[in-house]
Amino acid sequence: MFESELAKALSDAQLTAEEIECALEAPKDAKLADISLPCFKFSRTLRLPPPVIAQNLKERVEGLDFVERAEVVGGYLNIFFDKQTVAKLALAAADTPVVGTSTEGEGKTICIDYSSVNIAKPFHIGHLSTTVIGGALYRIFKHLGYKVVGINHLGDWGTQFGKLIVATRKWSSLEEVERNDEYFLNSLYVRYHKEAEEHPEMDDEARAWFKRIEDGDKEATKYFDAFKEVTMRAVSKVYDRLKITFDSYAGESFYNDKMTPCLDILKDKGLLKESDGAMVVELDEYGMPPCLLVKADGATLYATRDIAAAYFRKQTYDFFKCLYVVAYQQNLHFKQLFKVLELMDFAGAKDMEHIAFGMVSMEDGAMSTRNGRVIWLKEVLDRAVEKAKSIIENKNPNIKDKDKIAESVGVGAVVFSALWNNRIKDIVFSYDKVLNFDGETAPYVQYTYARCASALRKSGEANFEDGDISSITDAEGYEVVKSVVTFGESVRLAAKLREPCYVSRHIVDLAGKFNRFYIDHRIIVDDKDVRSARLKLTLAVKNTLRTGLNLLGIDALEEM
Repeated sequence: MFESELAKALSDAQLTAEEIECALEAPKDAKLADISLPCFKFSRTLRLPPPVIAQNLKERVEGLDFVERAEVVGGYLNIFFDKQTVAKLALAAADTPVVGTSTEGEGKTICIDYSSVNIAKPFHIGHLSTTVIGGALYRIFKHLGYKVVGINHLGDWGTQFGKLIVATRKWSSLEEVERNDEYFLNSLYVRYHKEAEEHPEMDDEARAWFKRIEDGDKEATKYFDAFKEVTMRAVSKVYDRLKITFDSYAGESFYNDKMTPCLDILKDKGLLKESDGAMVVELDEYGMPPCLLVKADGATLYATRDIAAAYFRKQTYDFFKCLYVVAYQQNLHFKQLFKVLELMDFAGAKDMEHIAFGMVSMEDGAMSTRNGRVIWLKEVLDRAVEKAKSIIENKNPNIKDKDKIAESVGVGAVVFSALWNNRIKDIVFSYDKVLNFDGETAPYVQYTYARCASALRKSGEANFEDGDISSITDAEGYEVVKSVVTFGESVRLAAKLREPCYVSRHIVDLAGKFNRFYIDHRIIVDDKDVRSARLKLTLAVKNTLRTGLNLLGIDALEEM
């Protein structure tokens, strides 16, 4: 809080406001200061010792109305804010159900490519990260005033569909596929690969069927459409549970007629080269292998479609940024894609980002849908909901809407588990970890929200004055106050760094601070002014926790 105002007050011809704002930091020990400015990095520019710089800057902040005092400790300028001013800002969060909004994104469009499920394959735990990280970023950017376009770039093209047609014709029927679900399709896919190991000629048959799909053959298209319909019917149910929405489902097949103009641009610029019958863009001078765009047999690739998609998205949405939430396994692919687009003089080349995240593996090794080694996401969600329901029945058996609450708690726990760590961290999936509802988890935050709601209901009051602000500015109260006020900064940081974990960690931290305050201070007391201030702070905390949970795609519960 107040970073930009401090930076402006401390800046001059030699130190820019941006340099100062980047250097400001919160001390690990809150007793040392509300915010601190290490002056060591400015010594070279100003040619003065850090303590002298800190002393010179001290005079510039002491007159600011939100600063109580400033102290020089070594090379640090430690700044303490006026508690009454900060508390009033916190209490203002009680007056709005949505906290920390901004207009910084006004007039700017951000495209986010996330989830991107593969047709004919069920959701497994490996799809969770891209789906909930992308969904959280979608909501965070909207919260900050951006126009956001959520894109599900469906994996709906490739030889695997020829394989599924072969499998369906050999061991099933189109009618049976239409009656069944995505797990049935996957079982056919797994069986195909086992059989093809002994009968490799099946792959030739699969390629022939996929060629018929490419050519628009009616019989092949019937199978292809059935696979898509069955898959989308199933994944829509999972998306509903995860609170995930999209503005576009334009997948790979959508770009079939949009690749030729892009290839023509590459040819005209002399970038497309022949290599053993294939067409590539050579990238060796940029430290990368060639980007393969057309195979020797004339088939296009994922990269070809991504180039066409980039042109379509720029033309359609005129994006400010285009983000791809895809695992770091695809680092090379996106480096190649962005470099090829840059060489093509594509207008949005500098505005495209790969938002990489870590891989999910099983405790005994990597997952493989082809070999049937997977953990289905539906099973994980169901088990989490089942555990939540058993806890509810044990602790609060008479609560209304038990099944609905269990769904919110269980699914919320799974979503939060994927949004708690920095996204680049690899995850070894463990049911024990995902089903642990204690400590730094969504159920803990949901419980704290419900505690706030309960206190407000018990008060019987609907309108709250600021009251006696000194009753919320002691050590415990002031920590809550600061956490409410700085929530918006965490949201902006989450957007800037593309890291939803800044929101999840903030609301866990706020929940912990409020619970300590709640235990040490009675909320509903006889003194009207004290009661009013504490109830209003409780409402501010409630609004902030709800906002944070909703940004992550998790329900805030009035009762638990």
